Amino acid sequence: MSKDPLELVVCLGSACFSRGNARAVREVQEYIASRHLEDEVQLTGTLCQNRCRQGPNATLSGECLCGVDPVALRELLEDRLARAREQGS
Repeated sequence: MSKDPLELVVCLGSACFSRGNARAVREVQEYIASRHLEDEVQLTGTLCQNRCRQGPNATLSGECLCGVDPVALRELLEDRLARAREQGS
């Protein structure tokens, strides 16, 4: 992939962490590693995205994903990667 990697930032603040982002991080890490997507996805964590009541939260290439569960987060990432590949070809 020649474009910049997708940036996935997962909130690891206490509210989001306890609502599912602990599991989300593990699932996304496994997804990235099993598909060798390290060059296509940059996964980072942040302490708080200041949307605690809407959590668990993450941002994907700047788009806020509020109330997203681990499975939905992986599916959104898959969809975004597919779209990025289509635009790149």
